[in-house]
Amino acid sequence: MRIDVVSIFPEYLAPLRLSLIGRAIADGALDLRVHDLRDWTHDRHRTVDDTPYGGGAGMVMRPEPWGEALDALLDAHGAESAGTTDSADGGAAGAAGGAATGETAGDRPVVLVPSPAGVPFTQAQAAELAQRSRLLFACGRYEGIDQRVVEEASARAEVRMVSIGDYVLNGGEVATMVMIEAIARLIPGIIGNPESLAEESYKDGLLEYPVYTKPAQWRGREVPEVLLSGNHGAIARWRRDRRLERTARVRPDLLAALEPELSTADRAALAALAETSAPEADGRLAAPGAID
Repeated sequence: MRIDVVSIFPEYLAPLRLSLIGRAIADGALDLRVHDLRDWTHDRHRTVDDTPYGGGAGMVMRPEPWGEALDALLDAHGAESAGTTDSADGGAAGAAGGAATGETAGDRPVVLVPSPAGVPFTQAQAAELAQRSRLLFACGRYEGIDQRVVEEASARAEVRMVSIGDYVLNGGEVATMVMIEAIARLIPGIIGNPESLAEESYKDGLLEYPVYTKPAQWRGREVPEVLLSGNHGAIARWRRDRRLERTARVRPDLLAALEPELSTADRAALAALAETSAPEADGRLAAPGAID
């Protein structure tokens, strides 16, 4: 997979070159190229913003540098899809890593624009995007990017405005890093043990169960006995029940969507939960014996 990121702060993306994602870039499994939007400006001040039409506070990112950046990067995609080598990135300073993606002409790139006005980013979207061969993240700043850029790019790519949460950030870089990590870790070969992805939060609509390791007793707190029993059926049921319990307490909206798919054992576990006190509330651990 090739991922391009366009930002006025390209150095912001440096942490992506750490840990497993960084290793995937070094090994060529992921081709990450970060570009400075100001490389597509032509004035001495390298201007990328201006005042909004219609008035209002803040500044809006101008369409000209964004248009040229997307021209260069999406045209490069077209050249690669036709079987030629992408030898230039429109003059941008990019950190190249990896080989050609082997895209087909019918595989349109996806342009992702982080925005609080976008659709919520989910694990399902991450899994779908991990199957694509070319992603481009457009990191806006100030009051956002001129809407005409989004409209024009839609003629050549699949454009999605995406939000990582109901809050506002100073720019799209942090959201882009979140999405790249969520997507890249699902690419085959990047996570060493693929089984570790099987029961993660949101995989099937439920949150993950609590996890424990050695020692079996720590500061007077013991690992649940069932996990030490060696009874794999009982362990599987315990984990399923804890996933149901955690989801019901922390994200009841997720559980409501799964209600038609719940088994008899699932419903029994939830009924028992309704009669007990809550170990978790709103993602925070409650004190022993606390009542929700």
